[in-house]
Amino acid sequence: MDKITCIAYLLYKSSKNQDIREKAIQLLNGDVSVRELKKNISIQAHLVVVESLLKKNQIDKNEVQLFVEEFMTVEV
Repeated sequence: MDKITCIAYLLYKSSKNQDIREKAIQLLNGDVSVRELKKNISIQAHLVVVESLLKKNQIDKNEVQLFVEEFMTVEV
């Protein structure tokens, strides 16, 4: 899994806030970048936590795959 996908997954799972979950899905689909999210004050703290978890490599790849299958938008 690539870094952005893992960040989107962790961001989605780390919050019950619907706005943050929507931003995670937008990140997954490429509608918003990590750089843009870092400018959003309401999400900055979550991103710091998520990036530290990613560095510790505490991610279940199967759970990330399920997240991608559920939320990634594929345009034909």
